[in-house]
Amino acid sequence: METLRIELLNPKAKKILNSLKELKLIKIKKSNFSREKFIEFLKETRQDETLSLEEIQKEVEAVRDKRTNTK
Repeated sequence: METLRIELLNPKAKKILNSLKELKLIKIKKSNFSREKFIEFLKETRQDETLSLEEIQKEVEAVRDKRTNTK
């Protein structure tokens, strides 16, 4: 099974899709994806944990140390 997102440019296309649905060749579902909800989620998530420059530098150094110690 493959899921596709399709934008209908012509109303006739919707009639064709409904015909395919009636033949039980496809299922049609409304998407609950909302671009606005996603952007709001990103804004909330990004505000919660803002790292300082020092914290970022410590994390980078820890990763570099781990890499050099495992080689």
